[in-house]
Amino acid sequence: MSAGLTVQNLQKRYASQIVLQDITFTVQPGEIQALLGASGCGKSTTLAIIAGLEEADGGDILWDGVSLKNTAPHLRRFGLMFQDLALFPHLNVYENIAFGLRYQNLTPQQIKERVAQVIELVNLSGMEKRDVNALSGGEQQRVALARALAPQPRLLMLDEPLASLDRTLKERLIVELKEILRQTHQTVIYVTHDQEEAFMIADQIVLMNQGKIEQIDTPHQIYTQPKTPYVAKFLGMNNLFEGEIQVLGGQSWLLFPFGKIPYATKIRGKVVALIRPQAAVFGDSNGLKISGKILKRFFRGDHCQMEIETTAGSLTFQFPSQLDLPKEGAAVQLTIHPNAIQVFPYP
Repeated sequence: MSAGLTVQNLQKRYASQIVLQDITFTVQPGEIQALLGASGCGKSTTLAIIAGLEEADGGDILWDGVSLKNTAPHLRRFGLMFQDLALFPHLNVYENIAFGLRYQNLTPQQIKERVAQVIELVNLSGMEKRDVNALSGGEQQRVALARALAPQPRLLMLDEPLASLDRTLKERLIVELKEILRQTHQTVIYVTHDQEEAFMIADQIVLMNQGKIEQIDTPHQIYTQPKTPYVAKFLGMNNLFEGEIQVLGGQSWLLFPFGKIPYATKIRGKVVALIRPQAAVFGDSNGLKISGKILKRFFRGDHCQMEIETTAGSLTFQFPSQLDLPKEGAAVQLTIHPNAIQVFPYP
């Protein structure tokens, strides 16, 4: 049984700049793994090293437990699809998809059959003779995907494949892309800076920051249990405040700018406390009471985002749009349930 891909302690620097430091993760067969992070975090460099296009300064890449350190890129049997697609403008849809197959010692009939399979898979049937320059952005994405899938790579690497598309088309294509990858049981590394994209497509996410891994987890776990303040902030959770965990009378308490609440944790001393953006309810209820004034209010479709000024600092919360919500400038009282607060050891 295949063990898939193992990335082991990758190190990379350019001159004095450390680009990658101790990058370690695995991709199981049939799994879609996203490398997520801001521009410059090292995710594309990691992909280039896995593909064999760049050489690491330390560490190793293994497939089924066998090192690929001395294996040329074209012998790794990995497929790569870039953001710019790199379609051949002088070739039609069929010829673009067939291009890589001509180097696999296949007969013309085998090439024809394989191209027909992937064309049907990506819903391009009937477009074989079309000029790729006359295709829409979404159709060009499908051709590029079909070309990458045609040689049946044991690992498919997608580097920001949907970054140039508008939001509506991107959301539609990512649903279709995930279905295609599921049908083919394809093992995938998907590089993106877009958290929503990663959450929609990935089984597992490697979240990177400045050449290091901040967290490896499922999308649900990363969102509900970020491991560091950086992860929380990257996901748009900006209600972060310094505090302290003290034990008083046998009970652990969180002391931070908004008050003092009982908080069960093994952490002691200085902490960073996160108040989740969906944590607040208007009015007096069980939990932490916060009074303030609505500074800004933004309609975001399914939710309304509000920036609320308090004596202890500014907070940002999200409320369901269908609620009858107070206007900008209104004085409000909020209640925060302690379960919606998460603490991290102080960095």
